[in-house]
Amino acid sequence: MSGVVKLAMHKSSHQLPLGLQLQDEATFDNFYPGTNVEIVTELKKIAQGQGEPIVYLCSTRGQGLSHLLQACCHAAHKHQRPSVYLPLSHLSAFEPAMLNGLESLPLVCLDDIHKIAGNLEWEEAIFHLYNRIHDAGGHLVIAGPDLPKALQLTLPDLTSRLSWGVVYQLHALTDQEKLAVLIMRAKRRGITLSEEVAKYILTHCPRHMGTLIAALEALDKASLAAQRRLTIPFVKEVLEI
Repeated sequence: MSGVVKLAMHKSSHQLPLGLQLQDEATFDNFYPGTNVEIVTELKKIAQGQGEPIVYLCSTRGQGLSHLLQACCHAAHKHQRPSVYLPLSHLSAFEPAMLNGLESLPLVCLDDIHKIAGNLEWEEAIFHLYNRIHDAGGHLVIAGPDLPKALQLTLPDLTSRLSWGVVYQLHALTDQEKLAVLIMRAKRRGITLSEEVAKYILTHCPRHMGTLIAALEALDKASLAAQRRLTIPFVKEVLEI
């Protein structure tokens, strides 16, 4: 997957013992920005080593935070800038000491920051990493479901640090925009998805984007296996609607 190794790191000399990989499809090209164009533009700048040094992103689940952080790393790789994507939802697989030295990378992306709330050892480790990246002149992108003050962190100084940089709140996509995403992602997979069938999927599936994309992936595989077009009867059969 795009040469990504060890903790979803691009071209890094760090040897962190976790085989997480970036998702190949988690790119800016595959992200439908809707009204979040300013955020995507800023992240593209960061991937090139420009823009704001510290950015905090927040949104409700399913709006694409993880996608954007991984897209940032993919884009950084294209510009030959080493990066790391660290999902703190996998906290049990990490030790805080693994953060040591990450400030040497031009770009560090921390996902699911809320997962360290109440874990003082991890909160302190992130706090010190933040300071080291700031002092080193690197870029740090952090994502969570709430604004920093609503994360219920134990360490007040970390809450303060997270609020120092630019804070963006992603706007949810409208149903019409979700429809556009389905058609766009289908086209990139080489699938012909009519607006009528896309509306059927949107109407009969949970409108969480992750669920909708998963449904599209299932339909893609079933369509290839059965050599059938995506029609409403076929969608009903595959998704058991």
